[in-house]
Amino acid sequence: MAISTVAARYAKSLIDLAQTQGIVEEMHTDMQYFKRTITENRSLGVLLKNPIVRNEKKWSIIKAVFATRLQPLTMSFFHIVAQKGRDNILDAIADAFIAQYDKMKGIERATVITTVPLTEAVREKLKAQVKTMTGSKTVELEEKYDDKLIGGYVLRVGDRQFDASLRSQLNDLRLSFMN
Repeated sequence: MAISTVAARYAKSLIDLAQTQGIVEEMHTDMQYFKRTITENRSLGVLLKNPIVRNEKKWSIIKAVFATRLQPLTMSFFHIVAQKGRDNILDAIADAFIAQYDKMKGIERATVITTVPLTEAVREKLKAQVKTMTGSKTVELEEKYDDKLIGGYVLRVGDRQFDASLRSQLNDLRLSFMN
């Protein structure tokens, strides 16, 4: 079975449990913290995915790093996942949990890539565009910078991408001249 399918099932179970206990927001914060920590500390992420490292050792490391910062329910869930030998997909479970939380709350995440920082007016215009496209209530816009774009922007929403960059337009023009 695919990792994303398994992760989505675990995340669904966790979000359902958090809803019954009324701690969905706290659990969301925990999952964001866990994901951010794994992303920022590459060696921790690699260790958790390493099949050679024993599950007991992984669990002791998870407990040492996260026990004081995460909810007891989150730690219990991580322990169950570790006991089942699925500690190598904890980051995928965190991703799936965050995605399901966003869907539940009507939050759409988008990424805009530009050459310079956005002004507040442009930022709001892009958020409004994403809201119109997706019908979501809230838009979380992540900004990235790429000097190779020359100008314009690339907007990614889910699995869709809108390329309004000068690099893309110049490339299209070059291809039309070649034909």
